[in-house]
Amino acid sequence: MTVFTPRRAARVLLVDGEDRLLLFHGWDPARPEHRYWFTPGGGLDPDESPQAAAVRELAEETGLRVSPDEVGEPVWQEVTEFPFDGRWYRQEQQFFLVRTGPWEVDTAGFDAIEQDTIDAHRWWTMAELAATTERFYPKELPEVLRRALEGEKAC
Repeated sequence: MTVFTPRRAARVLLVDGEDRLLLFHGWDPARPEHRYWFTPGGGLDPDESPQAAAVRELAEETGLRVSPDEVGEPVWQEVTEFPFDGRWYRQEQQFFLVRTGPWEVDTAGFDAIEQDTIDAHRWWTMAELAATTERFYPKELPEVLRRALEGEKAC
């Protein structure tokens, strides 16, 4: 029987003016062959709101500083189960859409595990994301991004 560690997380769909999405590339230290792309974000600190975590994680992982108002309400949420570094997690996560102008990603705020397990970042178009054979999480990401951008245009 798998024992899951409960975790809450905030993830960010960071999109530039060309509707490109920022993703990081990394791996599970317990399974270095398991490589994948993923959005900025991470676990909530005790008593931290998802919006506040999204703001903090963006600053730590990309150097981009935004206000909670710029994060807004979640555009998608899910519960996912996954192993990382030999431990299983059941993570409730909310995704937020954040727009940025031209931005040079600064990863100086990475913590030790991020420094050891993230080796790249890049901006993806929706077409590139839909066509790639590379692994990314969540698996629904192209559809989540499409709906978030459509919802933004409807406002």
